[in-house]
Amino acid sequence: MSEIEKQVRGWWARLLVWLRGAQRGDAAQRARTAVQDMRDSDAGRKVETALRDLRGSEAGRKAESALRDLRDGETGRKAKEAIRDLRDSEAMGKAKDAARDALRDLRDSDAGRKAKAALRDLRDGAASRDKG
Repeated sequence: MSEIEKQVRGWWARLLVWLRGAQRGDAAQRARTAVQDMRDSDAGRKVETALRDLRGSEAGRKAESALRDLRDGETGRKAKEAIRDLRDSEAMGKAKDAARDALRDLRDSDAGRKAKAALRDLRDGAASRDKG
């Protein structure tokens, strides 16, 4: 199974788990129906066929092999180590702190309050349209 297909299947599985979590919700039922309609549509069938063809093609097998080699090879190990080092670095810690501070400042600012109010109005407007 190619890396892309794994990602698509993982996304699909998470979506289905999320939808099943709200079994009785009206919105969840509409979303399940929409997803099923998409899967049953001509476009959905074409995407499934294209993914199946991609996985079975020579290019797909070569890409899968290359990803496996990269992941299992020396270059992959070096990349993982570099990412780990970066994640644990002082610079990353400072960047995380700066981002956290910026989000806190935004949340507490006038612009942040206006954005929250706009999102709330948008959400409430969509909810009232769904009921009606």
